[in-house]
Amino acid sequence: MSLNDTPSSERIHIAFFGKRNAGKSSIVNAVTNQPLSVVSDVKGTTTDPVTKAMELLPVGPVVIIDTPGIDDTGSLGSLRVERTYQILNKTDVAVLIADAVSGLCAEDKELIKIFKEKKISYIVAFNKTDLLDIVPAAAENEIYVSALEKTNIHELKNLIAAAAKVETTDKRIIGHLLKPSDIVILVTPVDESAPKGRLILPQQQTVRDILDSDAISLVIQPAQLTDTLRSLSRKPRMVVTDSQAFARVAADTPEDIPLTSFSILFANYKGILKDAVAGVNALNTLKDSDRILISEGCTHHRQCNDIGTVKLPRWIEKYTGVKPVYEFSSGTGFPRDLSSYKMIIHCGGCMLNDREVLSRCRTSSQSGIPFTNYGTAISYMNGILKRTLEIFPDISKLI
Repeated sequence: MSLNDTPSSERIHIAFFGKRNAGKSSIVNAVTNQPLSVVSDVKGTTTDPVTKAMELLPVGPVVIIDTPGIDDTGSLGSLRVERTYQILNKTDVAVLIADAVSGLCAEDKELIKIFKEKKISYIVAFNKTDLLDIVPAAAENEIYVSALEKTNIHELKNLIAAAAKVETTDKRIIGHLLKPSDIVILVTPVDESAPKGRLILPQQQTVRDILDSDAISLVIQPAQLTDTLRSLSRKPRMVVTDSQAFARVAADTPEDIPLTSFSILFANYKGILKDAVAGVNALNTLKDSDRILISEGCTHHRQCNDIGTVKLPRWIEKYTGVKPVYEFSSGTGFPRDLSSYKMIIHCGGCMLNDREVLSRCRTSSQSGIPFTNYGTAISYMNGILKRTLEIFPDISKLI
């Protein structure tokens, strides 16, 4: 992936919902002008969510998601419906495809209720107007279309673009903390878990944000930190490290140089840092056999010394002196029922859009389950959490 690509986590997620044979896949193909989804007269042709990152004019970089029918039946059908409802957690704009002949069904109305509860911008597109003698007037955020005859597809795209518009924000990963020519040292371990030939996404995005701030990024490995600091004629603005190297990097970084991690920066960027700090104290209440969910947003190949499944459990047991039971989730597989867990430790969320990360955090809070993230937990167990939060004074004072 190049630095110029827009990651899926930074794209607007547009999901298409509806009953089987309402014409979701046909509408998706018409809107994208691509054969993105398989189209058939057989009910339930779409059995899993179909996802495609693309450019959709006039919206821009988006992720298009075609979902299975919400009225699917049987044991497999129930699983497909469950997958469809999981998509709601990442949806920025929902397009409900309804049958123009029969109108809204009970499942359609339930989805609209959920859209409103989750504050998801939505459009109702009544398909198959080619079967109507008279096309009714559309209400607000509704449109009548025909995938077969391509009627009002351009107008539907304009409605989607309008719904996708969000207020311009100055939300940055690190740029809001920098001035031009500030030096930022990025400590990026290259070990058996590092991908070949590239930096991982949060490192890429942080480098880009530093460059966009007219600041200077120095990308090094942990063993190079001391020599790098000695070679500089002026003090760096801060040191940012991979969380797994916190202990060594904290020891090698003078106290007068701010120190944090990519994971903590991303927790702030995604809007969950305050919750992560509030939830990390749960580490002190753990007992033997308590269940901990360790969740990652990506589905990378796990190496023998993986941070989530190996290092983090080892550090937890060393810090707490107890033997919890660990469960792991990755990608979109985040449990809906969290009641059996004593705490949740999540990754930085670089592969997930803001809505999904916030949804996971909010679900944990509503379930009364402490929620934290990798960087917060690791710095806490190393006794340096307050130091790593100094760049965020409003949150640092909560400790």
